[in-house]
Amino acid sequence: MTKRVRVIWWLYPISLLYGVVIWMRNWLFDYGFLHEKTFDVPIIGVGNLTVGGTGKTPHTEYIVRVLQKSYQVATLSRGYKRISKGFLLARHGTTVEQLGDEPMQMKLKYPGVHVAVDANRCHGINQLCKKIVYPRVDVIVLDDAYQHRYVKPGLNILLVSYNRFITKDLLIPAGRLREPVSAKRRADVVIVTKCPESLSPAEANMLRAWLGLLAYQHLFFSSYCYGELVPLLTSSEGRRPITIDADTDVVLLTGIASSKQLKDYVLTQTSRVHHLAFMDHHSYSEHDFHRLGTVYNNIISRKKIILTTEKDAVKLASHPFLPETLKEQIWVQPIEIKFLFDKTDEFDKQVLNYVNQHVRYFGLTSFNYDREKQN
Repeated sequence: MTKRVRVIWWLYPISLLYGVVIWMRNWLFDYGFLHEKTFDVPIIGVGNLTVGGTGKTPHTEYIVRVLQKSYQVATLSRGYKRISKGFLLARHGTTVEQLGDEPMQMKLKYPGVHVAVDANRCHGINQLCKKIVYPRVDVIVLDDAYQHRYVKPGLNILLVSYNRFITKDLLIPAGRLREPVSAKRRADVVIVTKCPESLSPAEANMLRAWLGLLAYQHLFFSSYCYGELVPLLTSSEGRRPITIDADTDVVLLTGIASSKQLKDYVLTQTSRVHHLAFMDHHSYSEHDFHRLGTVYNNIISRKKIILTTEKDAVKLASHPFLPETLKEQIWVQPIEIKFLFDKTDEFDKQVLNYVNQHVRYFGLTSFNYDREKQN
């Protein structure tokens, strides 16, 4: 059963004013006073109605894995907290500070994918479609662009967290909703994320009823899968995989929107968890690492590790203020998703069918197009 959502009722009057502004903006788009732009290239939007914590990155990665077997994929996001401006396409030598933590995570995991950032998504899409981008782009996945209505995705995917269900939430600042729940009508696909693997069909039907989706909207449920730990330093990849057991002390270092589910998972393996939690997209400082070292070194256990997320790892691996002695003790927890109720193939087909029907280049994907040029 989904938990009760914590809201700040005394801020509710401000939420009402915020709601009026958002309603007016959406009305202007809905009635054509502000224009949504469509593109020839297939565009898949992945986003949410809440402020962080719905699992956008692992779901975007899942979609990329499905598509990259047959198509040249590009991802486009804002690149939150990056120091660069305008459009930037990740290339060899691009730093996490220039690109942002989540785009850098994507580029490191999927080097064959074009990873770009641009606050102006229309401009970013136009740049990705230029001939100078090679191999040419077949499909673009927009990360966290549900509210960026100047682009109209051909397939719009809305993520809803099981742990903070939108029908129980309020608009910011009283709650965490960016838009009213009614904005869900723009979605073609809705995924209830972070579900327990034991989610019953009866509860799934109840959540479906709460959402009140329209006939054309498809609903899926997903949960997290935690992979085998990997060392932070690539030079340590030959080390024997480490396992966490009841005798392990874990210093959990997180700078993400919602770390509760990861912490709960670690607590199923050991009760000795020392959590250093920071805000989402946190920029780590020398003081943060001094605190980390103090906590780690004060643990007298013979078996202890520092555990972090993939998102944090891209910043930690090259951080000049993090001592090498600590880097060697850091392990990374990979996270993937799986669809419940045997719906994996159905979701994959929905994504692939959309792209198959809309991909251009004279009826050829860029993969086949390149083969045609060689023959």
